[in-house]
Amino acid sequence: MVISIRVIVGIIGSAVCVLLYAVPILTFKRVIREASVGEFSCIPYIITLFSAFTWGWYGFPVVSCGWENLSVFGTCCIGVFFEISFISIYIWFAPREKKKFVILMVSLVLTIICAIVFSSSYIFHTHHVRKLFVGSIGIVTSMSMLSSPLVAVKQVIKTKSVEFMPFYLSLFSLLTSLIWVAYGILGRDPYIMAPNGVGCLTGILQLVVYCIYSRCKEPPKTLSCVEQINDLEVASSLGDVNGCKS
Repeated sequence: MVISIRVIVGIIGSAVCVLLYAVPILTFKRVIREASVGEFSCIPYIITLFSAFTWGWYGFPVVSCGWENLSVFGTCCIGVFFEISFISIYIWFAPREKKKFVILMVSLVLTIICAIVFSSSYIFHTHHVRKLFVGSIGIVTSMSMLSSPLVAVKQVIKTKSVEFMPFYLSLFSLLTSLIWVAYGILGRDPYIMAPNGVGCLTGILQLVVYCIYSRCKEPPKTLSCVEQINDLEVASSLGDVNGCKS
């Protein structure tokens, strides 16, 4: 019974997470339309690619016991597809210096992923140790990326305007974290529960800040265009940055 409920929760979590992965499509439609990456940064997408690869490998039978984490694996495969597509578009339209930097970063990520796959396949010989190794790396990656929603919170407080933190994006981020926490609890998986528990806290913080400043009648303070673009780019990659929210 618990397994059936966990499968259903995993499917729901995957559906919501895929929607969040797709959020940057609007950004890259603009990049394609203008044939320029402007001031947008590719780093959030590279980090998300690393997270999706890591958690996808975590859900693969080599690390997990059988297909107990099929939902995680399937969601992350879709995430990898999205991120590779976004990064490819970025490289195509980026100036030469940015292209070199992005290619170098992606190469580094792929090298680290290969090292993780090799180590967990041939050095560690039990599912328990493999989950400990890969899951710990996934937690560190997810925790580092959970700082992105705080950028949006900082932006709202600084400008006293919720324009820089879309309500539905914050709400769906919280819901996704809650779903994956439930998935982790049902499977007694601390590696999935831990980062998503923190994701729930940051999601609640965003909604509280939104409620406070959505009622603020003071005219919003303005920021420089470059600062707005840089901060919003990091914050809007929320859905990606949490990977499959695992």
